[in-house]
Amino acid sequence: MPDEGPEMEIVHLLRAVAVELGAHSTRFAQRNDMHPTDVRALIALMDASRAGEEMTAGRLGAALGLNSAGTTALVDRLEKAGHVRRVRDGRDRRRVTVEVDERAVTLGRAHFGPLIGRAVDLLRGYDGRETAAIRSFLAGVREAAAEDGRAP
Repeated sequence: MPDEGPEMEIVHLLRAVAVELGAHSTRFAQRNDMHPTDVRALIALMDASRAGEEMTAGRLGAALGLNSAGTTALVDRLEKAGHVRRVRDGRDRRRVTVEVDERAVTLGRAHFGPLIGRAVDLLRGYDGRETAAIRSFLAGVREAAAEDGRAP
């Protein structure tokens, strides 16, 4: 383990942030009668939408590490609750994508909006170089965690 220098202090702080964000997400799930995986699914769907990508149930399941039956149950549950909708492809009626309903976005904004607003305000206090360093660090940690998750 590396020495307990300033780098490790930041690593410990990042871990604490991850724990707090997880707890914040869990509170949202509990208050809205959702499973934590439901919240992860909604986030994955919103991220795909923001990136201009369509999300099929299969792709969603892969992103969440769910099998086909688990993914179907998840999408059924979210659809029944009014959080998502299945949309048939106009060109290939066999292809179905999953989209987040605006009601789920509104619900999420009500809970996560204040936290996101505070984070944005904090980031506005940094100059372009500092923001680039923060982005690079977080992207690197995310990639390292993703690689670790893919390791046998």
